[in-house]
Amino acid sequence: MRVATVAFYGCALGLLAMGLREMFSGFEENRCTMTYMFEYPEYRRIALPRRVARQYPAYGLYLYGEGQYAQDTRGLKLTGAPVLFLPGNAGSYKQARSLGSVALRKAEALEGGVHLNVFTIDFNEELVALYGGSLRRQTHFLHESIKAILRLYKDHEAPPHSVVLVGHSMGGVVARALFTLPRFSPRLVSLIITQASPHQAPVLSLDAHLLEFYSAVRQRWVGRAEDLRNVTVLSVGGGYRDYQVRSGLTALPCPQDDPSKLSLVVTAVPRTWVSTDHLSIVWCKELVLATVRAFFDLIEPETGQFSDDPERRMAILNHHFIRHPVRVLGEQLETPVSLSGSPKTWSEVNTLRLAYSAPKEGQAKYFLFALSSRRRAYSHFYCRSNNLSLQQEMTSWVYGCTQMNGSMCVQAVDLSFGTELLPDYKVLTLSLSELSSVSHLIVVASNLNGRQFTVECEWQRQESQTVSVPVPHVLSFGMSVSDVTLNSTGLRHTIELQHFHQVYQAFRISVVSHCKVTKADRLPNVYIMKVPWFREDSVTTSSIPSVTEISGMLHTSRPDNSTGVLLQLHTAPNCHYKVSVRTSFPRVLGQVLRFCGPVLPVYVAVALLLACGGQMSSVVRMGRPLQMSHAVARSLQPHKVDLPVYLLHLLLRYSWFQDGWSTLHLPPLDALPATTPDGMTQEGLPLNEDWPRLLSPCCMFWEQPWPSGAVCCSASF
Repeated sequence: MRVATVAFYGCALGLLAMGLREMFSGFEENRCTMTYMFEYPEYRRIALPRRVARQYPAYGLYLYGEGQYAQDTRGLKLTGAPVLFLPGNAGSYKQARSLGSVALRKAEALEGGVHLNVFTIDFNEELVALYGGSLRRQTHFLHESIKAILRLYKDHEAPPHSVVLVGHSMGGVVARALFTLPRFSPRLVSLIITQASPHQAPVLSLDAHLLEFYSAVRQRWVGRAEDLRNVTVLSVGGGYRDYQVRSGLTALPCPQDDPSKLSLVVTAVPRTWVSTDHLSIVWCKELVLATVRAFFDLIEPETGQFSDDPERRMAILNHHFIRHPVRVLGEQLETPVSLSGSPKTWSEVNTLRLAYSAPKEGQAKYFLFALSSRRRAYSHFYCRSNNLSLQQEMTSWVYGCTQMNGSMCVQAVDLSFGTELLPDYKVLTLSLSELSSVSHLIVVASNLNGRQFTVECEWQRQESQTVSVPVPHVLSFGMSVSDVTLNSTGLRHTIELQHFHQVYQAFRISVVSHCKVTKADRLPNVYIMKVPWFREDSVTTSSIPSVTEISGMLHTSRPDNSTGVLLQLHTAPNCHYKVSVRTSFPRVLGQVLRFCGPVLPVYVAVALLLACGGQMSSVVRMGRPLQMSHAVARSLQPHKVDLPVYLLHLLLRYSWFQDGWSTLHLPPLDALPATTPDGMTQEGLPLNEDWPRLLSPCCMFWEQPWPSGAVCCSASF
């Protein structure tokens, strides 16, 4: 028995160590570029009213500056657009230097004097993630700081009426808590950007103050969402490198149809495509650049202040954080375009694929693709181009011809708005069913500046280039494998990974590419794992030939019966690809710990309480206590507590039960109501949609998901 006991506990500790190792180190290396200050940073303290200074002696408000800008703002005569940075748990106000320095360099490169004034708050590095008693005090000080910032612009010709907030970690939660204050005017804040902020629930629920704070914020933003439609909020999660705040918690708990709220993972941000840890998300240059570019596009040139138009704010955030097209913001979409050039510059393409490399000599070049002969046989047109300069990124390159003159098109409409930027090139996929008014497609391949690049285009049948494959069972331990072989005759393929939609699943996806003929000018492969129900896409690039491993894991489970995860392959033509999917048991353990780890202390406490209860029962019955090991073994039945508590949690969702509970003066349940990944609360769901969560610890033993998309034990607690 002793050998078996030692073996059992040794195996359990080994699995725990394997899961911890995977959770803390089983991710990509840090690929963020560090941001640097070119001049000495200065933090100028802003004087607050005497009443505020006495009430909050440990807090402070500062203005960030460098070099000459710091000297020019010494008298606090400010003319820029105000941005306020909020540090998180134990965070320093000096973390604003990356945002402030990049914004300063950006302003120096622009004409017109448009710039940002970056402020930051010193919260005395309080541990608000462990003790929620300070959160309300920080929220009130934030309100006073915003009023103090706006007073600095009272002599400005066009003073700002609101302040943009950038919150890191718990700072993002404090920013949203502003709207719970009774005397706060929502007009003071129109845009909030949060970084690695746990909006869904606290990472660890350690006290009642923290839960009350979260409950008040959720009630304001979910229960009265209509009042906050004009407030734009963008939440960015850090990905798998951030093991302190998993990205599923960063989803905004707001109604799904709210167009002014965005939640995503940093790996899906165009021009970023990297995962960040909990601290590097503040200084990661790729993400800071995307944020600063969005800020400057949000500024109105006439006033030098941020736009008050919520639709414009959302359009700009979508442009920089969701899908980066090549059009310049503000261009008219439907305006006809006149094309010019001699007949020699126009070439009609009659083949199914175009592969063109621009010469070193600058020249104008247009390729014509007739639609009349392709509409029945093909459903889409796909095109991509590489080696882009910034000027080429922002240049329209695909048009739809509406008026022909011989072999040339004289009038066309711009179709480039659907372009998507990938790490090594830009791509555009057009649906032929939406081009009824267009006779020809035009691809502009001009290189008037002499810059060399490659353009590849082809006609596609989407159904023939989409393959479905079931993923192995989560308990297959990597023994079984699902293979897909692609003899690539096209430039893009899509693999649907069936039954891959739960967070406890984890796979090693291997893509082996091989080409018979090696070409130096081949564009690299780009593999994108797309998650339809949440913006947590991940991008991987590889050369040809290569063996590439992709980590197949999820931040959120599928909330409905939509499609599974899609693996999109941007491939080279006439090459061979083999895709293998295996279950990674260490990563499964890492996912279980990532989502269920916070409840482990709760189970330990419950086990100890049950053991103490067993000891007291033994004293009453036999007059003596049992050995502690025997008491734990006999009383270790957490389901006796788990089931009643969860049933109580369900009943407390009904108003009639809440009224009776309050009448008896019983304490509230110390847990937040469950939410789905899109942020919709489940308080109104019928019981048959929620009861499978009672069996959530056992859900991974079934291949098919429960109706409600139950997520291991993370949904139950």
